[in-house]
Amino acid sequence: MYGRRRYGLVAILFTSVITSMIVSLLVIFAASGFISAADGNGGGIRSPGVRLQFSGGREGNPAGDGGQTGTAGPGSVGQGGTGTGNGTPGNGYLAGSAADDVAEIPVTQRVAEKATAGVVGITVERAVRDNLFSRNRESEVGFGSGVIVSSDGYILTNYHVAGGRSNRIIVSLADGRNVDGEVVWSDPVLDLAAVKVNLTGLTPLVLGDATKLRVGEHAIAIGNPLGLDFQRSVTSGIISALNRTIRIETKDGVNYMEDLIQTDASINPGNSGGPLLNAKGEVVGINTVKVTSAEGMGFAIPINIIKPVVARLVETGSFEEPYVGIFAYDGQTIPYIDGQAKMKNGIYVAHVDRNGPAYRAGIREGCIITRVDGNEIDTMMQLRTYIYSKQPGDKVSIYHRKRGSGEWTTTELVLARKERDGLVTR
Repeated sequence: MYGRRRYGLVAILFTSVITSMIVSLLVIFAASGFISAADGNGGGIRSPGVRLQFSGGREGNPAGDGGQTGTAGPGSVGQGGTGTGNGTPGNGYLAGSAADDVAEIPVTQRVAEKATAGVVGITVERAVRDNLFSRNRESEVGFGSGVIVSSDGYILTNYHVAGGRSNRIIVSLADGRNVDGEVVWSDPVLDLAAVKVNLTGLTPLVLGDATKLRVGEHAIAIGNPLGLDFQRSVTSGIISALNRTIRIETKDGVNYMEDLIQTDASINPGNSGGPLLNAKGEVVGINTVKVTSAEGMGFAIPINIIKPVVARLVETGSFEEPYVGIFAYDGQTIPYIDGQAKMKNGIYVAHVDRNGPAYRAGIREGCIITRVDGNEIDTMMQLRTYIYSKQPGDKVSIYHRKRGSGEWTTTELVLARKERDGLVTR
């Protein structure tokens, strides 16, 4: 009895060992096949593939290095490929990781990396007065920012940064170069100026469309607050409001700046002339002023106004400003200005230059303009953008409602050449 039980135990142990060896060999063989498929260690066994989810709809490259290419799923899913023997992981996995990393980069960081090289520092030396007791002229130095808008050296900034008389303008590029610049166009009413440097091969920023902005979307400002010691500082916030009109005092008198973009992205002295960017890294405005008596109230000039100017400068090297001779409020303010006007579209004419084309064509204060050459006009930005696409001497048709009679009529006027700065009318 004892002998039989012992033999039975030995048989059981022997059977277990043989079974374990067979199972181990099968596991090793299967593992070897999987490693071969994933890592390319030979063997040529097809892997079932690894499904990767890429955010943003990007497709990964699912090919194993030196192996067969796996298939890509629709829009965002790729499968691992078949390796053939170089021992490197498939690119499907690497591409997926890269895509995930890109998706995790914050909006502000992506915009800053994309746009910082297109922002410049501007240093302006101006004569203050002659010193009666020496031959040296006293001067002051101001700092601001600018935006590269063409590869051949056109740069946008503010009039209060670079406009007017100056001894010298120095443009500081992101690569460390400092070059002399020259103002080729300026408008104190718009508070915009264009500076030209004699360089080529620059990388301009993309100009966006301010008419598509919505309150609450991302807003990123880049500039040189407090001088070049803090150059290309990045601040972020949101679009707080649109179509703001503010009244400011200048050395040339009172000025109204209309259709401004309001943002809570921090804008400090030295940021003037720098870009306000959307989440795509497109320039939607040129930073100009802030309210010093409040927190988080900065303003930028919509980029659409200056687009026709940039196009003309790049094409011909100069820009002659066409002149209508009116100043008007946006349509949304009409019911508050004229209680009898039951409309919210169009622009309300508040000032007319008696020596300008509009007055000669019969347009008076209180008229409401709704279309110019068939284009609907609801803001001064839309009017100026369209007029700036014209040239002095061109004819335009203006559809408007006369004050008093309420009669709607179309009148033609011939655009004049703007003869001097400091005018409230445009």
